[in-house]
Amino acid sequence: MGQSATEPLHTTRLEFTDNDKVRALCGAHNEHLKLVEKRLGVQLGLRGGQIVVAADDEAKLRMAEGLVRELYDLVSEGYPLYLEDVDQATKLAGQGVPLRDVFGDTVFVSSRHRVITPKGLAQKRYIQAIRDDDIVFGVGPAGTGKTYLAMAMAVAYLVERRVKRIVLTRPAVEAGEKLGFLPGDIAEKVNPYLRPLYDALFDMVDYEKATAFMERGTVEVAPLAFMRGRTLNDSFVILDEAQNTTEEQMKMFLTRLGYGSKAVVTGDVTQVDLPSGRGSGLIEVQKVLRGVEGVGFCYFSEVDVVRHPLVQEVVRAYDQYEADRRGRTEGGRPERPEAAVARVEKAPPEGQGAAG
Repeated sequence: MGQSATEPLHTTRLEFTDNDKVRALCGAHNEHLKLVEKRLGVQLGLRGGQIVVAADDEAKLRMAEGLVRELYDLVSEGYPLYLEDVDQATKLAGQGVPLRDVFGDTVFVSSRHRVITPKGLAQKRYIQAIRDDDIVFGVGPAGTGKTYLAMAMAVAYLVERRVKRIVLTRPAVEAGEKLGFLPGDIAEKVNPYLRPLYDALFDMVDYEKATAFMERGTVEVAPLAFMRGRTLNDSFVILDEAQNTTEEQMKMFLTRLGYGSKAVVTGDVTQVDLPSGRGSGLIEVQKVLRGVEGVGFCYFSEVDVVRHPLVQEVVRAYDQYEADRRGRTEGGRPERPEAAVARVEKAPPEGQGAAG
């Protein structure tokens, strides 16, 4: 932990009555405890039914103690604790937000009996906004659960018969590549663009049931270009990758909404693949609809990433790089590309800065 030899450790012992629940709390090979140690800078040890917490700071000790107790309470209430849950819980530690209020908000139980719940405050607000508002925008980086949670809410609404169908759509824009001619009928041509939506659906509903939904038209998957001229009543509509909609397409999509319908629009404004000179509808709509009643905007950051822990670091590194580049550009003349390459090539390896 890096404390000096003279720096005393503060310790406490947490007694729990159910050893099976303690094992579920600790995870396989104590991986949950190891992650808490890494995230909070404390030491945790398992002694039978006891968990020993040690820290070089009283505040860290109390934070870790409270987190472990809350995680045990979640397990005691039947919550299936996964490593990613523990990772997200460490981000909530010390914020005064009970884990039960976040993780206990069940959105849907998938066909694999996996409970889908929010994993953080941003996701909790996002879910609540979808319940409260008829049009919701989820804006933020990859891996923050925008599309997945929207799909979970859509399936839950369908199962509860609050809507009659789900409509999934996204613009057919290549991500920096030209795929060229795609063989097959129209469904096969657009399939590569809509694959992420299929993946989310099949993760929640077994394959046979999902296929039956699509054959009956209960779940419809279509490119955004096919939305023009339609009116979508009693539907839960999800527009994914909305940063690649043009300003005209965004207006067209939002005016398709009929009675008894909800629309969730998701996207990452840092990954726009539109041709140069075309404005993103997701960027413009935030100015146009700001303050309109019944429209909700939810924003995510790299802190809310729920994929591999490195994804959060990748998003943060890119954000920092873009901020530094803008600073160099706005501070004077734009840096020539060849100068940037030369500067990177001459930079010493990390940890080997110039002497003296």
